[in-house]
Amino acid sequence: MKRGIVSLLLTMAAVPGAAQEIDWYANGRDVEGTRYSPAAVITRDNVARLEPAWTYRTGESEAGFATTKPTSFEATPLVSEGVMYVGTPLGRVIALDAATGRELWIFDPEIQRDVTYGDFASRGVSLWMDDRSGDGETCRRRIFVATAQAQLIAIDAADGEPCRRFGETGIVDLTRGLRIAPFEPAAYSITSPPVIVNDLVITGSSAGDNTVPDLPSGEVRAFDARTGELRWSWDPIPQDPADPAYAEWRGELAHGTGAANVWSVMTADPERDLVFLPTSSPAPDYYGVLRLGDNRYANSIAALRASTGELVWAFQTVHHDLWDYDNAAPPALVTIARDGIEIPAVLQATKTGMLFVLHRETGEPLFPVEEREVPASRIPGEEPSPTQPFTAGLRPLSPHSLSVSDVWGPTTEDREACREMIEPLRNEGIFTPPDTAGTLVIPSNIGGAHWGGVAWDPERRIAVVPVNRVAAEVQLIPRESIDIQEARAESDRLGLGYEYNVMRGTPYMMRRRILLGPSGLPCSPPPFGTLVATSLDTGEHLWEVPLGSVEALVPPAVELPAEWGSVNLGGPIVTAGGVVFIGASLDRSLKAYDIETGRELWRGDLPESGKATPMTYQLANGDQYVAITVGGGDVFGEGDYIVAFRLP
Repeated sequence: MKRGIVSLLLTMAAVPGAAQEIDWYANGRDVEGTRYSPAAVITRDNVARLEPAWTYRTGESEAGFATTKPTSFEATPLVSEGVMYVGTPLGRVIALDAATGRELWIFDPEIQRDVTYGDFASRGVSLWMDDRSGDGETCRRRIFVATAQAQLIAIDAADGEPCRRFGETGIVDLTRGLRIAPFEPAAYSITSPPVIVNDLVITGSSAGDNTVPDLPSGEVRAFDARTGELRWSWDPIPQDPADPAYAEWRGELAHGTGAANVWSVMTADPERDLVFLPTSSPAPDYYGVLRLGDNRYANSIAALRASTGELVWAFQTVHHDLWDYDNAAPPALVTIARDGIEIPAVLQATKTGMLFVLHRETGEPLFPVEEREVPASRIPGEEPSPTQPFTAGLRPLSPHSLSVSDVWGPTTEDREACREMIEPLRNEGIFTPPDTAGTLVIPSNIGGAHWGGVAWDPERRIAVVPVNRVAAEVQLIPRESIDIQEARAESDRLGLGYEYNVMRGTPYMMRRRILLGPSGLPCSPPPFGTLVATSLDTGEHLWEVPLGSVEALVPPAVELPAEWGSVNLGGPIVTAGGVVFIGASLDRSLKAYDIETGRELWRGDLPESGKATPMTYQLANGDQYVAITVGGGDVFGEGDYIVAFRLP
């Protein structure tokens, strides 16, 4: 949708009593990723009256769709012209009547389901209109879906049939042409929808972390939206010695390593011909001896010229990442005000619990960022960066340290067990490097902020971010001293909850876990997860409230105080009605908060936890709906639901 149409919708939404369709046409509602809707039928005064409108089930939790590895339904549905489009973990695309949830059509690419894809997840699909085609022409309006099987597929939004002039009968094989090809099908997949800007479909990728150093390469590629022809490719690991970042990759593998890919959602500024990439850690996450240097362009926000793939600027949020601190959140493109002057900005929330605010055209920080000294490594040959960037002008969104005296637990047994776990660990605050003795990592690998990211209120200039506040343990174990199969079995038997990764080609195996006491609750003090609102007029936190409940971690008979909050994965949205909507937490509910105060206004029951980002839309009759997918898997609960709410 062109910017002029967006402005028209915003203007119409401000007219009292005006009834018009207000769509949700990209993952972040717009390609800028603001997650803001001008729909205002639902307000802070009436949101408590929301009730279920309809529920649809994809069927993928049934026996006929069995998979080797559990799937995760994390999609944000799209709605355009009264039709909802949703992508599933199996790469299926389903069109529904947005008013009733009635199924209109299903497209099934029939991907292999016996492959243990690294992340068997889907965060949705993308929508594009071919302005060179006439009304009624085949594939004038297209849905693009990128599957776990690493296919980019174009289908006709009218009937779900493949657009056969795109790629090879509608499909582009994304495993072709990579610098490092996948060594197995599970090693390379797609979890997030592509971004579409100026008739280009731009895709990232997902790579299986911590398995081998030479993971598949993380090129970001742009394809012609009409033909599927490759237009450009950009590798976050520089290959040209003339590149100014080339010298910042040293070591045995250096430019030959993989990953640093973009697995999250990208955003774009069509008018400035820019696309914004949140890049991740190079491989492997926790051992950097084979890739010394700052590893610039990895762990960065990179702005590329959308038409050519040329790098315009890059800002690195973590140097030489050793903590799995990927940029998981989509960048949000917003406008802030300074001395009466409007400034185009990029917001990047990070797993480190920081919110970076950068000039959209240059990458220069708009709030101060300073390099601070951080701990050194004791691993032979490791050279972590002596400093890391901190948002000096914006307070961290989540804690950066946890001392033994801060250890928490609901019982004496919990507190004693947590102290026993934490006391032996190397613990010097954020950016303490991994160690053979074990390291306390805070924020953990799930953040701080994760892929839930930022929602932006342009009227009040408020950024809203969900964050986690739990600590983890990471340990590097000399390879010769451990049998990984026995270790995994022991961990399962003792209930220690360790995740083991082999890191082939390195001297170590890695194990990690979220630090939990015997009760199953975190060793870090509550709240375990919060929702934080920051004013970008002042840089101050306006409010912070506990987000949800960890009821899924404890027996049903146990009552949990609301102020304990929850570990969360999923994002917020904001509406012109002054309401923030979010699922994300472990309790089975969609929640609404007042954008100005953080007061919880409403909870709607869900069949399982909503490990996804919701969306909202308004139909031509004036009815506004809020919808969320349900079925994130694991502790978030199994399911295949889309649940929509509206006012009675």
